[in-house]
Amino acid sequence: MSTPTLTHALPSTRGQLNGVLFVALFAAAVTSIASLPAIAGLGMSPLIVGIVAGAIYGNALRDGMPESWAAGVNFSARKLLRIAVAFFGLRVSLQEIAQVGVPGLVESVAIVVSTLVIGTWVGMKVLKLDRDTAILTAAGSAICGAAAVLAFESTLQSKPHKSAMAVGSVVLFGTLSMFLYPVVYNAGWLHLDTLGAGLFFGGTIHEVAQVVGAASNVSPEATHIATIVKMTRVMLLVPVLLVLGVWLNRAARSAAHEAGQAVTRKLAVPWFALGFLALVVVNSLHVLPEAATHAVNTLDTFALTMAMTALGIETRVSQIRQAGPRALTAGLIIYLWLVGGGLAITWAVERVFA
Repeated sequence: MSTPTLTHALPSTRGQLNGVLFVALFAAAVTSIASLPAIAGLGMSPLIVGIVAGAIYGNALRDGMPESWAAGVNFSARKLLRIAVAFFGLRVSLQEIAQVGVPGLVESVAIVVSTLVIGTWVGMKVLKLDRDTAILTAAGSAICGAAAVLAFESTLQSKPHKSAMAVGSVVLFGTLSMFLYPVVYNAGWLHLDTLGAGLFFGGTIHEVAQVVGAASNVSPEATHIATIVKMTRVMLLVPVLLVLGVWLNRAARSAAHEAGQAVTRKLAVPWFALGFLALVVVNSLHVLPEAATHAVNTLDTFALTMAMTALGIETRVSQIRQAGPRALTAGLIIYLWLVGGGLAITWAVERVFA
């Protein structure tokens, strides 16, 4: 009786491994493309290039991939994703966050909370987007770009095309910020000192690479401050995901109660967020050699690229087309808030802590 089951399991396992290997090779090619000066100069991380390349393949050449490989692609987009997000914590240390002190923490918390609330409300209530698309778009703008979209996608268990739309917003408006902010600052229109520029750039630009690219056109001091503020926003990923888990659980219980059904949903605790926090502590204790940390971070970037590439392969343009203009409009409104509201928050923080 067991032999047929084993015979059936072996091809299935082989297909999944082949799918993972295919995504890994695809991600290796993506990493090479992202390292080209023309691409790197635009602040395009391998994650972003990965989802674009994956989506092109998924829509134009998907028939060329054996069906048995789909399980491996799904593994990369789901389980590998959670592991990679957890290891993202090795990029943050409590000592670095302490360097910008209370002003940097207040700036980060104010921008993350306000952007999430405003972005989700505008997306759902004004533009009539579905809940997941609205939250993903807001999260990508509020916290840490594509990595935040991946983390929220895992907790929400949303469809790949919704993540693709959110990442599209990050790419468009984050790249715009990277070029626009230094021009406006150097023209003297922002009226910010070095600390203010670091707070504003780090607090409102989407991706880490985009923050570094923009702030490097101001000064090394502003770049240092901006990078730490940005990583403080990354650190806030953990409490926000925990709150999201509680909210999802409460919403599910309320819906079940109204329908007269038994409540079956348990509290969604994103274990990868707790892993992220644990690795922040490990990084802060300096128990790992610097070379080891660098090697793990390099592997983690590759794993995140694999996850993003796999999400791209699973994305369908026809699904994006349904909510595309509204999702882009949501991203634009959030971006305008980040610029205007973020500048107001920066001025207020500087005045209070001057």
